[in-house]
Amino acid sequence: MADFDLVIRGGEIHDGAGAPGQVGDVAISGGRIVEVGRVAGRGREEIDAQGRIVTPGFVDLHTHYDGQVTWEHRLAPSSNHGVTTVVMGNCGVGFAPCRPDQHQLLVEVMEGVEDIPEVVMAEGLPWNWETFPEYLDAVAARPLDIDVVAQLPHSALRVYVMGERACGEAGPTLEDLQRMRELTAEAMRAGAIGVSTSRNLLHRTRRGDLAPSLFSEEDELLALAAGLREAGRGVYQLIGDIVGDAEAEFALMRRIAETAQRPLSFSLLQMPTGDPEAFRKTLRLLSEANGDGLQIKAQVFPRPVGMLYGLDLSFHPFSLHPSFRPLADLPLAEKVKAMRDPLMRAQLLSEHPEDPNPVFVKTSNNFRFAYLMGDPPNYEPNPEDMIQRQAAQRGMTPHEYVYDLLLQDEGRAILFQPGANYRDGNLDAAREMLAHPHTVLGLGDGGAHYGMICDASFPTSYLQSWVRDAAGPARHALPDAIRALSSKPAEAIGLFDRGRLAPGYRADVNVIDLPGLKLHAPRVVRDLPAGGRRLSQAADGYAATIKAGVVTYRDGQHTGALPGGLVRGEQARPRTAAAAVPAE
Repeated sequence: MADFDLVIRGGEIHDGAGAPGQVGDVAISGGRIVEVGRVAGRGREEIDAQGRIVTPGFVDLHTHYDGQVTWEHRLAPSSNHGVTTVVMGNCGVGFAPCRPDQHQLLVEVMEGVEDIPEVVMAEGLPWNWETFPEYLDAVAARPLDIDVVAQLPHSALRVYVMGERACGEAGPTLEDLQRMRELTAEAMRAGAIGVSTSRNLLHRTRRGDLAPSLFSEEDELLALAAGLREAGRGVYQLIGDIVGDAEAEFALMRRIAETAQRPLSFSLLQMPTGDPEAFRKTLRLLSEANGDGLQIKAQVFPRPVGMLYGLDLSFHPFSLHPSFRPLADLPLAEKVKAMRDPLMRAQLLSEHPEDPNPVFVKTSNNFRFAYLMGDPPNYEPNPEDMIQRQAAQRGMTPHEYVYDLLLQDEGRAILFQPGANYRDGNLDAAREMLAHPHTVLGLGDGGAHYGMICDASFPTSYLQSWVRDAAGPARHALPDAIRALSSKPAEAIGLFDRGRLAPGYRADVNVIDLPGLKLHAPRVVRDLPAGGRRLSQAADGYAATIKAGVVTYRDGQHTGALPGGLVRGEQARPRTAAAAVPAE
């Protein structure tokens, strides 16, 4: 007779708290870890982890699975990279609360901000909710491969309260502000993990209109904070004005945190243009704020935050040229055939991008700063390989040079344009941000940017490039890296029941062949509703991923198990661990 549901044998255990790895066993029963060390009893199922590391499941604080969670049961690509818990509803965008006559507006916002095709949402979203608590109930009814926690998105809330006025300069009335405050508190009590907003001027609809939250003034942002204070729970998530004054933006975040009396997290990047010292100013202010007793964390990323170009993706250098429009929806092979015609080549090279959205035009033109992405992908490319430099060496224009690159591999070639965190051709800023005591890994963006970004794979590239393959002072110690991927982000949002391998904790576990870990290049698949396209990115080395004590992935392949689901609000530290493992 078995003593446990599952025993993982003989792996190098990394507890998620930063302790050195120790060879031992992990026993699991009832979805919880019950023993760690030398386990004498037998499991109904056993996994041989010799020569592998055993870690807690990873946590990604920044995803956009708000739609995908309603039409799929697997939250890939996050769940393909050891992630067992995600936070959705970031950047102030989502689908609840929403009245029936507001569906189209929220779809347009999500299409523009997060690059989810309208046709995918039109077919995939069931809209079996109106209020945010009803949305949580709809998500809770769905079995998933991993756990999700949801944030109340400000743009959706603003539209719900203000109607058409939400998308214009006219500010909210006092009654509007009071209603937003009440609904924020209601969402927290129903199980939201927090509220999110965006001040990023790049966040626009497909037509170029600003996302509704961009019209908000400070009184409205503080109304959301007051809702958190009233409920006594929840985290305030914010992406600031990324081209604004760093000190002014942080001062605003301080006022929000002071009003909410709750934790606040925000996205922090080194931008490719503007003040190169802005992120350092923010880090200094972050230290001061935490020294004053405020709970503020910056979400940072371990590789460039950029985008991908390709003939089968959302953008490429000719995607907005007038003569390409008739080709846009053709199968890839037909696009390639048309573009190999010398007359079409000459015509496309003679044109310029045209679109009502200025962000899209700029994105199209930025291809000149991109690189040909290989397999395995290189996220720290040599600046000499940049397209505009390679073109100049050949006496060609960037458009002439890239035209032929795009046709490689029958049109499947992908270009990578590293943007934020990659100034001067290195990741020094990312290293500095990661080392700060009040930053936390995140920003995977899973569930969004289906045709232009595939950053949910960052746990794999982080372990591969920053830990296993790095040398000297740039190398991150494995115990610290595991903590950065698991307990640190979990505890930043109040999920104290996971992220550690200790008795009483959630049995979310990875068994990883670290020497064999390999990240593959992104590829296009067409498995969304209405045959929609998205980027997928596979990895070797994940021998097993376990969610709530159930094996969900073996060697990267889904087992069919769906033990995950909605987690409502903060989760307490297990009593068995509370005395031994103090909260941060």
